[in-house]
Amino acid sequence: MGGLSASYILLIALLLIADVAYTSPAEFIAAIQKPEIQSATWLTLKTCTVAAILSVWVGTPLGYLLSRYRFRGRWIIDTLVDIPIVLPPLVVGLSLLILFHVAIGDWQLEQWLRDDVGFPVTFRWPAVVLAQFAVACAFAVKTMRVTFNQIDPRAEEVARTLGCSRGDAFVRVALPQAWQGIITAFTIAWARALGEFGPILVFAGATRMRTEVLSTTVFLELSIGELGSAVAVSLLMVAMAIVVLVVLRLFGSGMEG
Repeated sequence: MGGLSASYILLIALLLIADVAYTSPAEFIAAIQKPEIQSATWLTLKTCTVAAILSVWVGTPLGYLLSRYRFRGRWIIDTLVDIPIVLPPLVVGLSLLILFHVAIGDWQLEQWLRDDVGFPVTFRWPAVVLAQFAVACAFAVKTMRVTFNQIDPRAEEVARTLGCSRGDAFVRVALPQAWQGIITAFTIAWARALGEFGPILVFAGATRMRTEVLSTTVFLELSIGELGSAVAVSLLMVAMAIVVLVVLRLFGSGMEG
């Protein structure tokens, strides 16, 4: 058992060592100073943050609903939440593209957003956020469901006997107790959004200085033969992931305690 476990740990360590050994600090700095990579970095930080906030905003009440209530059709909602997790990423992106561009009679969602609302989505930065959110939110829902499962519902029941409505009990009693879970859900959603590639490539494209994020930067740099830049961006994403994992471990250990 120890040997099998060590072989996998060794593989991960060797992957990181290979990336670090391939490039020098000077090459790394030169790569991340490219205007297109800096633009992709800022867009990544912005879109991941927005997608994570939306994921927590939706995932918190939905996780509470799945944790606290038993109702007809609950298993259908639970199954639908799991679909983005198990679907191939390219299928998620293709489904989003079809949703926005397949006409229902004379009405088309993307055309309506562009002409009537003035807020087009496809192949623009909102498409990046939506592609990230479509997958990341499922992880936020799962995290918040586990969080509320660990919170004793008796305090909410007492609050309701004292005159609180279900909504008041949720906001005043359950939500304050779930703050560590909320931060954990935000962190997990942010990390999942960071690694998203397939849905973004299909639904938002990889236009430089416009819809390019770090995950698509690796693809673009490889496609033009810039392996050094691709490795540098990979290391930057590894560094971001490590920061996210440290935060997750800190709050995860707090929840366990």
